[in-house]
Amino acid sequence: MGVIRHVVCAMSGGVDSSVAALLLKKRGYSVTGVFMKNWDSLDESGVCSTEKDCEDAYRVCRTLDIPFHQVSYVKEYWHEVFSKLLKEYERGRTPNPDILCNKHIKFNHFHKYAINTLGADAMATGHYARTSQEDEEVFQQTHTAPPSATLFRDRFETRNPVRLYKGADLLKDQTFFLSQVSQDALRQTTFPLAGLTKDFVKKIAAEAGFHHVLKKKESMGICFIGERNFENFILEYLEPKPGNFVSIEDGAVMGTHKGWFTLTLGQRARIGGQKEPWFVVDKDTDTGEVFVVESSVQHCLKLDRLLPFLFYSLKCVTDQAPTTNHPALFRDTVRTDRFHWVTFDPPPELVKTQMMECHFRFIHQMPLTPCTVTLNMNGSVWITLSQPVRALTPGQFAVLYKGDECLGSGKIMQLGPSEHTLQRGRERMAAAAAQQKEQQPSPEPAS
Repeated sequence: MGVIRHVVCAMSGGVDSSVAALLLKKRGYSVTGVFMKNWDSLDESGVCSTEKDCEDAYRVCRTLDIPFHQVSYVKEYWHEVFSKLLKEYERGRTPNPDILCNKHIKFNHFHKYAINTLGADAMATGHYARTSQEDEEVFQQTHTAPPSATLFRDRFETRNPVRLYKGADLLKDQTFFLSQVSQDALRQTTFPLAGLTKDFVKKIAAEAGFHHVLKKKESMGICFIGERNFENFILEYLEPKPGNFVSIEDGAVMGTHKGWFTLTLGQRARIGGQKEPWFVVDKDTDTGEVFVVESSVQHCLKLDRLLPFLFYSLKCVTDQAPTTNHPALFRDTVRTDRFHWVTFDPPPELVKTQMMECHFRFIHQMPLTPCTVTLNMNGSVWITLSQPVRALTPGQFAVLYKGDECLGSGKIMQLGPSEHTLQRGRERMAAAAAQQKEQQPSPEPAS
């Protein structure tokens, strides 16, 4: 591909994509804004802001005097993201819809629409991330640049793999959600906010008069669906399958639930009649039992979830909050499915030795944890962490980093034993050894 002139910008109606479009126009590109509709709000009773978001995106495009389009991927989202989501829940896993949405919708269907239908040379989004293709001198070009200027220096002609790096604002870095994006899409994508902080983006928006998007809250909840009461929402699509909450300590039945798929590991279990909070540590989809442990009050560990399966993090809080550091919640080993490497091929170091040192996270913005990765023959990986991590969850994505580079991700399929299991195993072995020692005959005294 030659000189990049026409860029299609994905517009969500938020401040980030609005500023991304503004920056692209200032840099001299022909910009087209496109709003994606991926969820039909008429299908369920929750509140959806799609129409308002679309109107906000249109207002920005009108202000910038750039073309505006709408495109619907409702069917594609249903078949390629949401239906798979439901199947994952039924299997007892906890999927991440934002990673799946980026992989299947934004950086697949939308990417092809931008390039093939609208004839763009590249697409852009408001993600806080950057690639190895970004050229600072190129992005400082202004609209006065002569038409013959090679704005991207034939950036897409090279066959070197495109690498994905953290954005300048580490608190807003979104490489976690881009860890399943294909090379083909990444090669034809630019991230205008790569070198900016959120605060600076807001300042640009204010100076541009985008006050209607500045007032909006950060988007939260299921990708393109919004905030919901998760249990009520998921039970609109899956039949209730009641089961028991069972104490992992003594096997006592503590209460009942409406279905294991309404709960995820580490989440507080709402059990009626219990004085202290209880937390989910494991699930059995065959029996429907959800295993729980009682909480302990800690000063610096809070489970902060808007929805049970999405965007949760461990945060220090000034007030005491119920949580649990029970060893049944902590593990240090996971196995993924076939790992998706951003550069398509695994790192040479891993191919050569079958092992590699890097960093791991499975929750956006959680602290990176040092780990050792082992490559399996089928392309899956074992990840051994330097220290046990709370609430590792099947269905979530294990995302790997080497310095600032996001290497890729794989869906967590299997967990290693919990600290609780290992502790009990050590206790049984110690008890067996002591018993064996007691049963050994005492040596006969020498005559």
